[in-house]
Amino acid sequence: MIHEDPRAYLLGMEGAALLRAFTGHHDREFVRARLAEVRRILDTPMDPVDVERAGAVEGYGLWAASYDGEDNGAFPLDTPVLTEVLDGIAPGPALDAAAGTGRLTRLLLDRGHRVTAVDSSPDMLGHNPADDTRVGDLRALPVGDAEVDVVVCGLALTHVPDLDPVFAEFARVLRPGGHLVLSEVHPDAVARGSVPTVRGRGNRPMRLVTHEHLLGDYLRAALAAGLELRRFTEPVPPPAPPREASTDPGPWDVWPWSLAAMVPEATRAATGGRPAMLVAHWRRG
Repeated sequence: MIHEDPRAYLLGMEGAALLRAFTGHHDREFVRARLAEVRRILDTPMDPVDVERAGAVEGYGLWAASYDGEDNGAFPLDTPVLTEVLDGIAPGPALDAAAGTGRLTRLLLDRGHRVTAVDSSPDMLGHNPADDTRVGDLRALPVGDAEVDVVVCGLALTHVPDLDPVFAEFARVLRPGGHLVLSEVHPDAVARGSVPTVRGRGNRPMRLVTHEHLLGDYLRAALAAGLELRRFTEPVPPPAPPREASTDPGPWDVWPWSLAAMVPEATRAATGGRPAMLVAHWRRG
């Protein structure tokens, strides 16, 4: 169970902003404004919520029906890089691992690839446009050895506890010279609370189990699997425009809240210039 007190998030954002001021990024007036905002937060009544953890199969099963209709801030950041990488790969047999409803499947199909889509959630796969869809786990892909030229995987690896067996599977199914193209939430963003939320039965609040893998974890797992790094990009969101702080993110009994708007200057200072995604391209030797 996760105990979410909105003040904990807000004070955490203020703390991150103050640390950046302490290392020279901001001036005296900024520090004074942050400390005044901290006092205001502490004086504002805010009700906490206890949030259950949902596994990937359960969480994405609950999310499947609405997933394609929601705005996802990750897509504008990683899609240009993914498009550029995939444009340089000749069409052939491809695997979309943890394919979900098919965002990356569509990128592959548009470029002439023959796509096998694998996901642990039958509900998500039900929306995937691939002709060949298979229910399966990233750690035991239902694909033969050296069967595909390209593996893509998007927004999935934060939900697995250990990257090594997953990268070993990617390397197993790739032909020599084959490509692995990965898009994932950056560990900095995960640490700042970028963890998917869903509503379970009875409308109970839930967050998907998410792991904060370091950049080195990805690199070590790929090297151990015999993959050669070709490109590694950390997309940064555009700067948020200045805005007045909102004192009311909505009723406190409605979760999840939109808390960043309550401390916009602290949020800009804490997150400005910081990556939200990682996109990487490896090749099997």
